[in-house]
Amino acid sequence: AEYGVSVLYWFFAQMVAIRRKVGARGFIRTKALKEGKKIFKIDYSVPSNDGIMDAEAVEGFQQFMQNKIKLHGQPGKLGDKVKVSAHKDTLMIQTSMKYRKRYFKYLTKKYLKKKGLREYLRILAKGKQEYQLRYFSIADEEEA
Repeated sequence: AEYGVSVLYWFFAQMVAIRRKVGARGFIRTKALKEGKKIFKIDYSVPSNDGIMDAEAVEGFQQFMQNKIKLHGQPGKLGDKVKVSAHKDTLMIQTSMKYRKRYFKYLTKKYLKKKGLREYLRILAKGKQEYQLRYFSIADEEEA
């Protein structure tokens, strides 16, 4: 019986040590840019012209990005470090923090999936800091 108790104490001590290690990495800080601001653009002119993304959908897309972009590991609490705005047929994300362009592609795909548009639209790189929403090309299927 005495041997079993000491094993339990040892096991408990190991678990506490593991929890401490995990907790140490709990708070993630988003790094700031060395200087200036970065502007990421997502062009949705193609679906907008066809009426798929009307004013209400654009507002929803903007709100989705506002709520889902993470700053210091917390979604939605952006402060003045990240600004999301819509101009004409483009969603602009201005930031003074380090973000990967791919992160905004991931969030856009998540939004399209949520709205059931992922089957028709895809997101393609247009420039160095710009994406564009386009339709899948279905010319191959029409010929067959």
